[in-house]
Amino acid sequence: MQYTPFHLAFAVTDLEATRHLFCDVLGCTTGRTAERWIDFNFFGHQVSAHLVAAEDDAAPTNPVDGEQVPARHFGAVLEWQQWHELADRLRAADIKFLIEPTIRFEGQVGEQATLFFKDPSGNALEFKSFKDPEQMFAT
Repeated sequence: MQYTPFHLAFAVTDLEATRHLFCDVLGCTTGRTAERWIDFNFFGHQVSAHLVAAEDDAAPTNPVDGEQVPARHFGAVLEWQQWHELADRLRAADIKFLIEPTIRFEGQVGEQATLFFKDPSGNALEFKSFKDPEQMFAT
C-alpha cells in the first residue's frame, strides 16, 4: 500500500491552547502559521487549525461496541507501541478522556486499541492501533 498523507482543516476557538496540545502533549511540529491558523505535522499528515468563534458543542454520537462515539472526529492510526506510549503521555498530562484507552472488538475482526478526547476547542480526537495492521480494512 502506498502512503499518501491527508490534509484536514478544523475549527478551533483558542490557537495557543491548540498549539500546546498538539505540540507539547501530542508531540507534533508546526508548519506554516498565520494570525488565525496553524499547520501541524500530525503523524505525517497535514492538519490545519483555523480560529473561529465558539461553536455549539452538541455533536451527535453513534453507538460503537458499547461506547457513544462522537460522530465528528479525526485522529491517527498509530503503531501498537506508539499508541500505548501516547496513552501514557495523555494520562500524564491529565487529559480528560471521552472514551478511556481500551481494546475494542476484542477477539473479533478489526480488534483495535482506541481512545478519544477533546482538544481545547471541543473537537473530538481518536487515536487507534491494530496489533495486526492488516485488520484495518477487514470486514
